[in-house]
Amino acid sequence: MQIDNDALAPLLPLGWPDDAEARAALAAAPGARLARISEQHRSGYIACTAAGSGFPVQAPAPWLRPRFPPEERAVVGDWVALEADADQIVALLPRRSLLKRAAAGEHYRQQLIAANVDHVLVVSGLDGDFNPRRIERYLVVVQGSGSQPVVVLTKADRNVDVRAHLDAVAELAPGVPVHALDARDAAEVAVLARYLGPGRSAVVVGSSGAGKSTLTNTLLGTERMRTSAVRETDSRGRHTTTYRALIPLPQGGCLIDTPGMRELKLSGEEDLAEGGFDDVEALAAECRFRDCSHAAEPGCAVRAALEAGRLDRGRFANYLKLRAELASGAEQRALRLAQRAEEKIPGKPRKRPSQKYPRR
Repeated sequence: MQIDNDALAPLLPLGWPDDAEARAALAAAPGARLARISEQHRSGYIACTAAGSGFPVQAPAPWLRPRFPPEERAVVGDWVALEADADQIVALLPRRSLLKRAAAGEHYRQQLIAANVDHVLVVSGLDGDFNPRRIERYLVVVQGSGSQPVVVLTKADRNVDVRAHLDAVAELAPGVPVHALDARDAAEVAVLARYLGPGRSAVVVGSSGAGKSTLTNTLLGTERMRTSAVRETDSRGRHTTTYRALIPLPQGGCLIDTPGMRELKLSGEEDLAEGGFDDVEALAAECRFRDCSHAAEPGCAVRAALEAGRLDRGRFANYLKLRAELASGAEQRALRLAQRAEEKIPGKPRKRPSQKYPRR
């Protein structure tokens, strides 16, 4: 697919990164039209070729099969090639990043959140919503996506010790940008401009009531996203955003707004060291025994750090929880991949699920 500069210009507000890697990806579908997925619904996709040009597109037939791998289907933020004279997806362009989680339920399944984003704005309110352990979980997931995390603490206008909250996040996420602001104040929200602009994409994630839609409205300069008040008892909000949507911004680039997440399961592909627990992993490497459980073994560097107060006990407990969840997710993912590989063997019949009760 060869596109000249004039044809690429309308794509910049959609977050098209006009670099050598992006242009190389265009060669995957010669003669097709380039579009970006802006919405995903059960009934199909909405794509756009310029700001404000959303239109329905048809997914390829294999994507509609129940057993088709979800990570091979398009998600909001994906770039796709369309037929030259029809709104039919013919190819999914290579991704630069992919934010995902494990879907809720007993069976392993990945849920894709957004693709091709440069920054993930992890939003947490400075009220009852503030939870360092949850922020740690978000950072583990984000660091495994290929995107850069940015922590945004909203409701800084409340009567809270903002400096203490900033220090708490900085301690658990060294090197990760942290901003405290009033999401309704355009002057304060302007600090996020460095992560936005032509050719850039960001996605907003966080729990319901954290202020994601308010933040999006302020960046847009208009009340586009519906908002609602949180409960006073626990600061929990209601879902005002019901689906993921890619929104071009006035300053260029785009933002992907997402529904609130009350559960964020690891997919099994994350790395705890890269996700902000490198200090705990480094301590574990100093233990006398390689398989140290950090319980009662002699020469345990982790337990020594806990007793000396150099490692927060709450942080370590969260590390153990995430490590167990990561191991379980990795095991389930490996099993699922093995099952898919077996299903693809030519001539081999698929195993039917066993029946609990015999046929009559």
